[in-house]
Amino acid sequence: MTAPVTRAVRRRVTVCGTVQGVGFRPFVHRLATDLALTGFVSNTASGVLIEVEGPPDGVARFCDRLATEPPPLAAVTGVGVEDLPVTGVDDAFTIRSTDRSPGRTLLPPDTATCADCLRELTDPADRRHRHPFVTCTHCGPRFTIATGMPYDRAVTTMSGFPMCPACAREYGDPGDRRFHAQPVACPDCGPRLRLVPAPGSGVRPARDADALAAARALLAAGRIVAVKGLGGYHLACDATDARAVDALRARKARGGKPFAVMCADLDAVRRIAVLSAAETTALTGPRRPIVLLRGREPDGGLRLAPGVCPGSPHLGVLLPYTPVHTLLFGLPGDPPGPRVLVMTSGNRSGEPIVTDDAEALTRLAGLADAWLAHDRPIASPCDDSLLRVRGDGTEQVLRRSRGYVPRPLRLPVPVRPALAVGGDLKNALCLGVGDQAWFGPHIGDMGDLATLDAARRAESQLRSLTGVSPELVAADRHPGYHSLRWARRRAAHLSGRAPVCVQHHHAHIASAMAEHGLDGTAPVIGVAFDGTGYGDDGTVWGGEILLADYTGYRRFAHLAPAPLPGGDAGVANPCRLALARLWAAGVRWDPDLPCVAACAPEELTFLDRQLTRGLACVATSGMGRLFDAVSSLVGVCHRAGYEAQAALELEAAAASAWDADASAYAFGIASGTCDPAPVLRALVADLRRGTPSSVLAARFHRGVARAVVDLCRRARRAAGPTAVALSGGVFANALLEEECTALLADDGFTVLRHGEVPPNDGGLALGQLVVAAHERQKE
Repeated sequence: MTAPVTRAVRRRVTVCGTVQGVGFRPFVHRLATDLALTGFVSNTASGVLIEVEGPPDGVARFCDRLATEPPPLAAVTGVGVEDLPVTGVDDAFTIRSTDRSPGRTLLPPDTATCADCLRELTDPADRRHRHPFVTCTHCGPRFTIATGMPYDRAVTTMSGFPMCPACAREYGDPGDRRFHAQPVACPDCGPRLRLVPAPGSGVRPARDADALAAARALLAAGRIVAVKGLGGYHLACDATDARAVDALRARKARGGKPFAVMCADLDAVRRIAVLSAAETTALTGPRRPIVLLRGREPDGGLRLAPGVCPGSPHLGVLLPYTPVHTLLFGLPGDPPGPRVLVMTSGNRSGEPIVTDDAEALTRLAGLADAWLAHDRPIASPCDDSLLRVRGDGTEQVLRRSRGYVPRPLRLPVPVRPALAVGGDLKNALCLGVGDQAWFGPHIGDMGDLATLDAARRAESQLRSLTGVSPELVAADRHPGYHSLRWARRRAAHLSGRAPVCVQHHHAHIASAMAEHGLDGTAPVIGVAFDGTGYGDDGTVWGGEILLADYTGYRRFAHLAPAPLPGGDAGVANPCRLALARLWAAGVRWDPDLPCVAACAPEELTFLDRQLTRGLACVATSGMGRLFDAVSSLVGVCHRAGYEAQAALELEAAAASAWDADASAYAFGIASGTCDPAPVLRALVADLRRGTPSSVLAARFHRGVARAVVDLCRRARRAAGPTAVALSGGVFANALLEEECTALLADDGFTVLRHGEVPPNDGGLALGQLVVAAHERQKE
């Protein structure tokens, strides 16, 4: 008896998500070939298009495995299938050239060098042995080299490097892991390294392997080298050499702000920091962010210079993520060099990161003794990302940039094509359309023309890569912000309409809501704590308890305001903030108080007159400013050389006494006001009893957390919400965030904490985006 003939079927499959530049087409080719199917696969501007033909069970297995077995860097967000007429053509499955019709696809972020490429880098028998730009479809640059979409070599900064015959064969072989890997190159056809000495440095120029060897020798000798990476230049020096670290700090005018360090390997990390399993995972993953770790006593002779992270409760650590970094530390047989390097952004303080080679020679002149550069251009600046790992293993991203950008976030509510420009501090813009939002890379503080120009370029690049053409613009409501002025110009150009101005703390809470997938139909209790934000009454807000959804908010409670002498300029003087808080609380400026002793007599006289007459004083309810004030009051930090220095050092002091004392100071809470006066009086009394500053700091942190719970209970009784969103830069404080979370959860609240979206102003644009979408819907 003859077996029945199985009739073939043909289907068109469209795959959306991060499916270009990640080896997706070779994966599809192998899968179809293994299942003996015919058809083709092609990149399109909207993702990947597949037509596949064969037995019904084979085609069904093919469609199932597309979504369940994608390549490591792929992220499939949707698979569409439709039936087509069978062609009967029995040709082999093929990979077609890219379809350049209009549409939108997702470009993957830059990723760290994969294990296979590292093996080739270190294998003397491999043709890419010691090649500083070894890469494949599973690793290397993507976002920072892309100049357009769909993602092909012609629209990357590798377009100027024609492939040699050997690389071309790999690029064209569907069975090779370098098939259509756009950055593919080798020593014969790829980018070249060069060492450029600073004038008068006594350093000799060099190229290729000699440039790396010379740079390693310079670092070992205590010199400072500007190293070109994926998204910009770093300034590097030996982290164990006190003179080199101090020289870099002085040249960069960095004050006491902590440096991040790059360790050669995990063994070096474990010798300088305490490392959990979750922190190890974060450090070694493909994103390779800076991870905040707890330092440890020196082990095995590896001792960081005191100037690396003075006064900080954390040590920022990252591992090599490019072949250049790996080679800079050296391979077996190389002369020894430093095992831990300071790796700080290649810029002057307050400026954006440098990416252009010619610009690097001028903007970093006087900072570096030499430049380790290469001739592959950087299309998009992209600073290192920064995160911390909580005790429960979850991550809190504090700067979302390399390794994350331009990966989209899924929105819980649809938005019209829109641009949100963020704020003036820790700026990162955001584009959105439909149910997706794309953050741009970290830009920094919008204080000068260079940063504004960087923001304009970032917006243009992000629009090019996402295909989003904004119809509305959202910005912070602060009338003095550079970002608002820029938003007005962009809105006039794009639509002729004014931007939607979103209140700062409302945007913070909306950002947390959007990250957690809330559709906004039910309000939340929003705890928005930061240093500054323009309030509805024209004062500085920042200690806010809001009842909020995407359409609006009500200020349920807030920290009692106090004068901010000198406005923003006064923030650099925590001792003055402490004196202003004592003045508002009716506490005398007795000379035994540390904040009083920190001021000269004439400064005290001037400040008293200023507060009494209200000269150059603006009222602030910022919780961040209260942390600064308490830091000085208890004798921890009186003058701040960088943003949040006083609060960071107060957190470090509290951490050292956290397990030794469980007491908490009590705020006065009445009529929607959280009054710190009782806390300040208790601190003064304990100071005079000789209580250590670390214990005072711990009691203050616990007191703030208990006040948060008390206020949230009152909001729940008054309005009913049971979800609490914690947002604002103050919640980068690990002690405070985790104590608030534990106490709120114990009281039956659902706690919404930030994860991938920063709690500080780096996450502000996401909240602006969703609030603006609802504002325009109401019009």
